[in-house]
Amino acid sequence: RSPVDRPTGVSWRGTDEDEGMPELSIGVTLPTLDPDQAAASRPGIIPHAVRRVEDLGFESAWIADLVVGDGTPFLDAPLTLAAAAAVTDRIGLGFGVLVLPLRPVAWTAAQVTTLQHLSGGRLLLGVGSGGFPAAPFWSAVGADAAERGQRTDEALAVLPGLVAGETVRLRTEDPPLTLAPEVVPPPILIGGASRIAIRRAGRYGDGWFPSLVPPDRVRAGAVEVAAVSASHGRPTPGITVGTHAVLGSDPSAQDARSALERSLVSVHGIRSEDVGSVLVTGEPRQAAEQMAAWAEAGAERIVVSLDGDDWTHRLELLAEAAALLA
Repeated sequence: RSPVDRPTGVSWRGTDEDEGMPELSIGVTLPTLDPDQAAASRPGIIPHAVRRVEDLGFESAWIADLVVGDGTPFLDAPLTLAAAAAVTDRIGLGFGVLVLPLRPVAWTAAQVTTLQHLSGGRLLLGVGSGGFPAAPFWSAVGADAAERGQRTDEALAVLPGLVAGETVRLRTEDPPLTLAPEVVPPPILIGGASRIAIRRAGRYGDGWFPSLVPPDRVRAGAVEVAAVSASHGRPTPGITVGTHAVLGSDPSAQDARSALERSLVSVHGIRSEDVGSVLVTGEPRQAAEQMAAWAEAGAERIVVSLDGDDWTHRLELLAEAAALLA
C-alpha cells in the first residue's frame, strides 16, 4: 500500500536502529495563512484540509493565532478550530499557539471549555505570550505588549481551574466565577524557546512547544524544563516542536524554500547558519531524517507548517515522510 493509503493512526515510531527514540506524533498546521493558498477566497478549505489530514493518519491539526503577527492574513483560531472539530472524529485539534495576553482570561476559558466540549476532548492548548511587540495589533485589541509576560502567567495560574469548572477568583476583589460546562482541561503546551518560556513551561505546562529551534537546542532546553518542573514538584512536560516544511524538489518548491529562508532571517530573526537545521525540506526520505533528529533530541510531537503551492500535494509528501519513520 502507498503511504497515502496507510491505515488511520496517531503516530509513527523510529526505525529499529533508532532504539530508545520516543514515539513521534506528527501534526499539521492548517492552511490559513499563505495568500497563495487562497484561504480567504475558499470558504471550504478548512473542512477539506482537516479531513485530508485526518484521512492520512496524522495525529493532530493546528491553527496559529496571529492577531499580533506580522500582518499576514489569517483566520480566527478558535472559530477555525470549531469548524475543524465539526467535520472530524479522531484527530487532535491544537492552538499553535493561542496568545493569552490578547483576551480576558474568562473569555479564553469559555472558548477553551466550549471547544473541549464540542470536540469530545480533543483539544491541545498551545499558548504563548505573543511576538512582534512593536506591531499595531496590540493597541488595536486594547492589550499592552509590555505586560504580556505578566498577563500570560496570571492567566496560566487560573485557566485550568476555570476550564475544570472550579470556582475561581480572578483577582482578590473580584466575585467568584464558575464556568459551565465543566470539562477535563486540555493539555497546556507552553510556546517559545527563551529562558522565560522554558521556566514557564516547567512551572505551568504539560508540554514545552518551541518552534524553529535546532535539535541541539531542543535537547538542552529539555534538560532545563525538566529541572524547573522537578523544582515545583510537577511531572516533566513533554516536548512538541514546531517547524516549517518545503517538500519536493520541483522548481516551485525551490522558490518557496528560498523565500521562506529569507523570511526566517529577516522577519523571525533566525540566524542564517541555523536556517537549514530548523526546517524540513526535500524529498520524503530527507524529510524523515530531519524529523528523526528532533525525536532523538527528545521531541514527542512535531507540528509542521507546509509552505509552497499545492498544499494537498505537499501534505501527501509529508505523509510519505512520516511513513518512513514507521
